[in-house]
Amino acid sequence: MPEAWLSGEVAGVQPLLQPVAHALLNAEEQIARAIAGLSLDRLEARPGGAASIAWHVTHAAGSLDRLFTYARGEALSEGQRAALAAEQDGRHLPATAEILTAEFALSVERAIDQLRATDPETLLERREVGRARLPSTVLGLLFHGGEHAARHAGQVVTTARLVSEAG
Repeated sequence: MPEAWLSGEVAGVQPLLQPVAHALLNAEEQIARAIAGLSLDRLEARPGGAASIAWHVTHAAGSLDRLFTYARGEALSEGQRAALAAEQDGRHLPATAEILTAEFALSVERAIDQLRATDPETLLERREVGRARLPSTVLGLLFHGGEHAARHAGQVVTTARLVSEAG
């Protein structure tokens, strides 16, 4: 089966946002394939002190949620800020591969729903990020959500290979 970007349009997503949708769907597929069947010990392993697979998947889902919140022009909720603090401290609940896969898939589903609802006329509208109110645009935030998820999916694939070979 070809990668998402070679599988045609994502239904309902306007053309300028197709690359974002494809990046998210590809990340979802790569993560699911890479971690299927890995034990909790392997999901939590930190080879060479690197971040664990569980952290990468949790962070990718949380970041996607936060970036798309900013793209809507909204501030983070208390729950989102608490999740961010837990990620930054390296705290997260141990989760099976199935739970991590499902949580990331849900974040991708919500993100693609938002892409479908995004008015193309708003793509260049200014948005502010974080408490420092750093400048971005709707398009910048959506694009970064896709490429950020792809970057962490790559880390998951690489780390999964390392922990599988070590065991």
